[in-house]
Amino acid sequence: MDSPQAENFITVTEVGPRDGLQSEEKFVPTDVKVKWINRLVDAGVSRIEFSSFVSPKAVPQLRDAAEVIGRAKRCETTTMAALVPNVRGATNAAEAQVDEMVVFLSASESHNLKNVNRTISESLAGFKLVARIAGEAGIPVHGVVATAVGCPFEGEVPSERLVDLAKHYRDMGFIGIGLGDTTGMATPPVVERAVTAIREAVPELPISLHFHNTRGIGLVNVIKGLELGVTRFESSFAGLGGCPFAPGATGNICTEDLVYLLHEVGYKTGIDLEALCRLARDIESHMKRDLPGQVMKAGPRLQARGTDEVATAKG
Repeated sequence: MDSPQAENFITVTEVGPRDGLQSEEKFVPTDVKVKWINRLVDAGVSRIEFSSFVSPKAVPQLRDAAEVIGRAKRCETTTMAALVPNVRGATNAAEAQVDEMVVFLSASESHNLKNVNRTISESLAGFKLVARIAGEAGIPVHGVVATAVGCPFEGEVPSERLVDLAKHYRDMGFIGIGLGDTTGMATPPVVERAVTAIREAVPELPISLHFHNTRGIGLVNVIKGLELGVTRFESSFAGLGGCPFAPGATGNICTEDLVYLLHEVGYKTGIDLEALCRLARDIESHMKRDLPGQVMKAGPRLQARGTDEVATAKG
């Protein structure tokens, strides 16, 4: 299996167990979540955002975060990361011995108030406390910026704001910055401006990209990220997901589709694509509705088919 040190290796973070499920009204049983996560581990996914230590009242779907990580398969080759919205979440995550904590705020004041009911300054102040708790537990922290490439309430996000937030993250000792395209507003030029601005100002902070496919160009933006040298992308199994606090937001880019693309253009992920597709089909069956993933339906382009699978033309 390819390792993260291999040439042309891309780290794919699976956010389906958290971002993909958070808006689902019908509770997915803990047993099912653990089974899906373990299958991701077996498929070679090297980083999984398995849940969020958020208030059960805020996100009932993720009320079992501690139980999920307590029962999930743990191994040195897979990082188990969890979103922590506040000090209580960080304390609970530390007690559950997660591998990594993820904090998040929005690039716009309007969305941050809707999403976490805080100003950006209040969120940053809270992150300092989270960082202290994580540091005492020896757990690294990754910082995310939602609506990083466009806000549904305020429009364009100035690059200067992203740079300012990146500097705060660096100064708090975070191990990286994730740019979240929360409502699918990213386009290649917007992605280039954001990545370039942060790289020039805070070159020591690794960047990851999190795209939604709201307007159908999620993978186009991945290609732009690859051209810019980004090596970390986030996606959701079967294309599940969407922010409940952003109008018009639909699912994340699909993990199977992303991995298929990466493999086809010559990158390595260490992930078994066929295993991912089997899992995605099972998830679709469990959800009892058609999900956005394409490769799980069509298969890889060179997958052999029997001539008896289709009818012969007549006439």
